[in-house]
Amino acid sequence: MNKRQQIEFQYLIEQLVLDMALMLMSDFGYDTQEAIDVIYQSKLFSKLEDPNTGLYYQGSVYVYSFLNEELKTSKSENLKNNETQNLKKS
Repeated sequence: MNKRQQIEFQYLIEQLVLDMALMLMSDFGYDTQEAIDVIYQSKLFSKLEDPNTGLYYQGSVYVYSFLNEELKTSKSENLKNNETQNLKKS
């Protein structure tokens, strides 16, 4: 990637992060910092930073759907783990 392409790539990622942060704030009631932290700590973000995935070039609603699914899956897994731990304590 040449310098111009890197700048465009970074810009597109930043715009996606901004859009997704606003969606997280609306959907989950996160504040700005929480929303950004969720995005940067997600598996999706590492895929987003990989130019070979092409995700950086997709629409924010489409990319957000993957993040939303990741969050639902991780919450579901956390609930199952907590239930298992509670059963072991009983």
